[in-house]
Amino acid sequence: MDLKLAGKRAVVTGASRGIGLAIARGLVAEGAHVVLVARDAQRLTRVQDELAATSNGQVIAVPCDTGDAASIEEMAAAAHARLRGVDILVNCAAKVNTGPMRDDDLDEHLAVKLQGYLRCARAFAPGMAERGWGRIISISGLAARQTGSVVGSVRNVAVAAMTKNLADEYGERGVNVTVVHPGFTRTERTPDTLAAMADAQGRDPEAVQESIAGAISIGRIVTAEEVAAVVVFLASPLSVAITGDAVAVGGGTRGVIVY
Repeated sequence: MDLKLAGKRAVVTGASRGIGLAIARGLVAEGAHVVLVARDAQRLTRVQDELAATSNGQVIAVPCDTGDAASIEEMAAAAHARLRGVDILVNCAAKVNTGPMRDDDLDEHLAVKLQGYLRCARAFAPGMAERGWGRIISISGLAARQTGSVVGSVRNVAVAAMTKNLADEYGERGVNVTVVHPGFTRTERTPDTLAAMADAQGRDPEAVQESIAGAISIGRIVTAEEVAAVVVFLASPLSVAITGDAVAVGGGTRGVIVY
């Protein structure tokens, strides 16, 4: 299937690793020009070199802290200058959870994931609307649909609410806005994450992994590449019928009905 993404201009935040990197790879594979955004400049440069070797378009690295408004303004200016416009924004930058999220961490998590996402959207959406076409996809998480962490639930629900507001605001001007909810996703961090969880629970990492997989409808943990495949479709012109809604990409949650 031709997703009609060749020549489209995309910005992907959180693109130096994990789901963000997988999404950037997917967009490059479809022929899009991609601006890679992350805080770690050295790692970002390595990713740029890797993707540029397989790309027919431009692959540009722009270091940015999406928790900082001034840094986002500089990044947006650089993206516009290099690509002469942006058609697709994928918000994926978020504060990494290295342990239980405390209520005291809420401000920091919201600064990066909610305010950062909104500021990036505000930086690029007007240009999309002026040209009559655009896609904004924000990566949130299935914590929006469950309890267990106030911070995890609040920040992800907030991104979903932001998404619907932006979808209604820009929909008639050709800009579709969606939110994607991954669950526990297999990335390069997974072995360390499972080891930390196993240590905290006094269990074997393999047992922890089996427990996680047992709660997933497909019986295994979804990979970053599988999440990216859905996001790349949402970034395409073919996804015009989907806007304002949340798309779950966790492999299904056993025993839960979402309607």
